[in-house]
Order: sequence, then structure tokens, then C-alpha cells
Amino acid sequence: MKLTSAQTGTYFTNPDKDAAGVLIYGADAMRIAHKRQQIVAALIGPAGEEEMRLTRIAAADLRREPALALDAVKAMGFFPGARVALIEDANENVGPTVIEALGAWNPGDAQIIVTAGALKPTSKLRKAFEAHGQAYAAGIYDTPPTRDEIERDLKAAGIDQPPQEAMQMLLTLARDLEPGDFRQTLTKIGLYKRGDSEPLSADDISACAPASIEAAVDDVLLVVGDGQAAEIGPVMQRLSAQGVNAVTLCIGAMRHFRTLHRAAVDTTGRPQIWGPNRDKMVAQARKWGPVKLEQALTELTDTDLQLRSAGQHAPALALVERTFIRLAMLAQR
Repeated sequence: MKLTSAQTGTYFTNPDKDAAGVLIYGADAMRIAHKRQQIVAALIGPAGEEEMRLTRIAAADLRREPALALDAVKAMGFFPGARVALIEDANENVGPTVIEALGAWNPGDAQIIVTAGALKPTSKLRKAFEAHGQAYAAGIYDTPPTRDEIERDLKAAGIDQPPQEAMQMLLTLARDLEPGDFRQTLTKIGLYKRGDSEPLSADDISACAPASIEAAVDDVLLVVGDGQAAEIGPVMQRLSAQGVNAVTLCIGAMRHFRTLHRAAVDTTGRPQIWGPNRDKMVAQARKWGPVKLEQALTELTDTDLQLRSAGQHAPALALVERTFIRLAMLAQR
């Protein structure tokens, strides 16, 4: 059976314990690893690995010894409880072996958890799990965690129902950080708030968020937003020396100016901006106004398209620097 995106959000923390297994596939190895950790923990509990109820099989080992999969599925453990046969980094080369083990599965056998990279819809491995009446296939895509997923992870870290402002800040962080970094941040927040009965605040999150979240990129964007055209060149030289590429700068600038635009059109009196640069960004949003911010976003979109154009031959960083200077001049009008 194929899990929908909505079903995938809850399945890994509350899986079908009578299922034959699940195939977890996608291009982002870190997200796949996170989902695999969740479902294994949900099936066998924290003591499952110590009690030898988890059998790990690498795809490379399975290719050399095909019998490993079926042996792991059928083996009887010394300890009572659910068992898992985990096959990692599977591909079409070991697909027939995995499919054979899935076909031989019976109630009471170990659940077959398979992780794989991106699989095409025509993949025989993917089709086998999607067509099986007691197995599942879940595609994990490169999208930020949903609000429900963040709330579940916060609850696991000991924090219930954060205030709206804190949740909005976490949603922003989830878009900006890599999945592993975001999970580590949630874990750190849980430790930071242990024994603290006060609601989670934006200051708490700022104290736990990685200090280096595109801090170098933020430096030049704050300079651009303040209209300091003469300061752009030296900052760009430093960024170039640090290895920051043009596309990263362009994406960061678009995110920065979208945030300013949201704040500029905000009618609630509480602009959705957080972090150490909040006051400066709120001031920039007021200074620019919606019309000029829309012009800036158009300029950045054009630059982004030019960077990705096959006919682009100009130095990429120089192209972005010229765009930043034009934006800084626009801020001064």
C-alpha cells in the first residue's frame, strides 16, 4: 500500500505493528535515516536492539549473501516482543531478494523495514511494497517538517503546545536548516527547557539555534537592506574567500526580502520576524515599503534565472554583487 504525504506524517511514530513491513525511499538520506529511526523505535522500543530484536542488513552484504534477508525475517529471538529485519540502502540489485523475503512473510515474522534512495514509479521494489496487502511504501521528499511533525518532536522533547510566536519561529527554522540540524535544535531546546515551567519563547529558541545559520550571508543582506552600497564590495570579498557561492547568496537574498515584504504588508502589528536581527529587519521593512520590496524581489528573480541560464558566462559572484549594489541604491531613493 502506498502511504500518502498526510499518512506518512503520522505512520512512522504510530506504525501498523501487524504489517509485513515498509519501504522508505527518497533522495535525502538524512530524512530517510530519521524516519527509519522513528519507526524502528516505535516497533521494538528502546530496548529492542539490546534484546537482539533488530537485525541490520546492509544491501552490499545482502547482495553477497541473499539468504540473510529470509533468515532475519524467519529467525526466532531469545526475547519476547516484536522483531525487525532492517535492510539499508537497498536498490534494484537486491530488489529480487527483498521481494522474495516479503513474499515469504507470515504473521509473527519480523517486520521488514527497507530504506532506499530515490526510486522511480517503475521500480520493481517499490511496486512490490505498494501492491502488497500488508506492506507499505512511503516516499520521503525534500520538504520542511509540517507543524504537526514539529509539535510531535517537541512533545517527545518534553515541550507541549508552544505559543504561536514560538511555533512560527520554529517553522521558519525548519525551512532554513538541514533536517539533522533542525532535529538537533529541537533536542537542545528540550534540554534547555528542562525544569523550566515557563512557555517556550523566541528567546529560548534563539539561544538554542545554531549560531552560524547563514550568519555570513546575513551580513551582506543587512548591508544591502540598509542601503550601504559602499560596504557591499568588502563583504562580498570576505564571503568569496569563505567559499560562499552565488546561488546561495541569491537564495538567501530572496528569502530575506520575502521576509521583509511579509513584514511590510503585515496588518497585525506583530511582524513575523525572529532572531538576533529582528529589530533591524523590522526597520528595513518599514523603510523599504511593499512597492520597493516587490521591485527588489523581481530584480533577484531575474538574477537567479540569469545564474541558472545555460548562456551565462559572466562571473557569478560579480553578477550577484552588481544586483546587490542596485538594490542598495534602490533603498536610498
